[in-house]
Amino acid sequence: MINTTNQYNKTVYITLAITTIVLIFVSNTLSISYKEALNFFENNSLLSLLTNISTTIFGQNDIALRLPFLTFYFLSVILIYVNTRTYFKYQSDRVVSTIIFMFLPGVLSASLLVNSAIVVTFCTLFYIYYYQKMQKHNYVFLIAFLFVDNSFAIFFLAIFFYSLNKRDNAIIFISLILFGLSMGIYGFESGGKPKGFFVDTFAIYASIFSPFLFLYFFYSMYRLGVKNQRTLIWYISATALVFSIIFSFRQKIYIEDYAPYVVIAIPLMVKLFFHSYRVRLKEFRKKHYYFALLVFLTLLLNIFITIFNKPLYMFLENPKKHFVYKYHVVKELSSKLNDLNINHIKSEDEELILRLRFYKIYQGNSYIISLEKIKNYNFKIPIKYYGVEIATAYVAKVNE
Repeated sequence: MINTTNQYNKTVYITLAITTIVLIFVSNTLSISYKEALNFFENNSLLSLLTNISTTIFGQNDIALRLPFLTFYFLSVILIYVNTRTYFKYQSDRVVSTIIFMFLPGVLSASLLVNSAIVVTFCTLFYIYYYQKMQKHNYVFLIAFLFVDNSFAIFFLAIFFYSLNKRDNAIIFISLILFGLSMGIYGFESGGKPKGFFVDTFAIYASIFSPFLFLYFFYSMYRLGVKNQRTLIWYISATALVFSIIFSFRQKIYIEDYAPYVVIAIPLMVKLFFHSYRVRLKEFRKKHYYFALLVFLTLLLNIFITIFNKPLYMFLENPKKHFVYKYHVVKELSSKLNDLNINHIKSEDEELILRLRFYKIYQGNSYIISLEKIKNYNFKIPIKYYGVEIATAYVAKVNE
């Protein structure tokens, strides 16, 4: 007799392995962005530590730069699969839940970029795993999270609301103290005139989930809330969603502070969907089937665009409008500079100088470089993807 559980395990782990290999390949097609270069060279943060350790071990290249975050992605997928071991009645639902999480555009993007989102996602899932296994909170983990990232203020607030419901006085006090400390250490931006970025926030969430999946996420949070099926995961995701919406009425929010907490709600959504699907007779399941198909197709399209995005330049009048333009150009530019034996440059564009430094093009006085046309240039370096010129660098030799 075939062990179906083992078959499902193989499906998840083989899919995860293949996806991770593809992401490693994709990571090598990206250039370091200015914010990533700041974290690598100048900032003193967890991101700086992770990227510098990785590049010290594996060499200063794009794969090594992004490898820590790919590792956290790999572990996060495993954790969400393990966390649902007793959550679903059917193993197939568990696999669907994990694969949807694995392929969320926001999760895939977070695995490729130098930011704290995937680290926060991993820490949150690890805490949920501990809580489900031990049935108690861990004060050491909570205190450690305080120093990982400022976005854990949302996590502490969610723990506070969850504890109020459970009437756990000790964790109510601890979570409130940690929330206050997080606000004191990292601060909270609330200045400026109210501008209203509500629509922008919804658009970003739609890109993180894919549009129809986000609509179902919103419905699921509401439905589970009114039915009083509020688990720890629900409190974490609902708290992040509500506060991100509230703050977006006044200012543009930093979505990386909230996204890690909303994406972990995928198992809640999948369970609600399959429950609604199975309680109906077969002849009344068509709308669920078509909705699932629509979600699948839009998710597939988003995945494809997230991973294979360079062909989009063929359809854009302005290459700078490409959603990952800031992660392109510099790697190819540095390669062409090396071909010209140009290893030291100067420029008024400090962001460009810092990004090129990662590829061992250092600041010097031999040549001047600009992405805007300059007089008396010696070299014109076009950067093309799929035959489309997306940027042009102009290099002039400095006469001494």
